[in-house]
Amino acid sequence: MITVNVLYKNSDSIKFNMNYYLDTHIPLIRKLLGGALKDVLVQQGSGGAAPGTPPEYAVITVLRFESMPAFQAAFLPHAPAITADIANFTNVEPTIQFSDVRLG
Repeated sequence: MITVNVLYKNSDSIKFNMNYYLDTHIPLIRKLLGGALKDVLVQQGSGGAAPGTPPEYAVITVLRFESMPAFQAAFLPHAPAITADIANFTNVEPTIQFSDVRLG
């Protein structure tokens, strides 16, 4: 199992339309990636490590897939459509991290 972690760094100038993200972008991803996408978790930052500080990331989204080949087969044909939609909900270029899932 792998995760594709999509991190939107927080800043004073960030614009992020969470309604569009949840109501349009995530359904688009689900539709385009189909059964290869096993699960989606959207996390909206609410605070930093120290009390009263802002979160490091405004939004972190975790997408689960069985394997890297499964992700690539599902994502690559639709990459232009998915990435083109980013400008519709944020002015932040996301950081992408792939992770192997290990259960502790």
